[in-house]
Amino acid sequence: MKGQHISVIIADRPYRLTVRSEKEETEFRQAGDLINTKIKEYANHFAFRDKQDLLAMVVLQFAVDVVKSEESSEYQQKLGEKLSELEKTLDDYLKK
Repeated sequence: MKGQHISVIIADRPYRLTVRSEKEETEFRQAGDLINTKIKEYANHFAFRDKQDLLAMVVLQFAVDVVKSEESSEYQQKLGEKLSELEKTLDDYLKK
């Protein structure tokens, strides 16, 4: 893969990545910043043995957020389908 090399620091460790565009670079850097912010929040509120514990909690929280987002997306899709059905029924009724 061609692209530019960047370094993203997560939990005080650098990770070297290759990205294709400036937009992708910005996204990776923002994601790294978000992870580090969450690590600091967990470190301030919970007891931990090492940063691995904090990373695990951050990953778990992000995974829960993804699950909630997927459930919400499915609900919105079903709602949209029901609204379309209702709109069709109303249109049919008004045409009579």
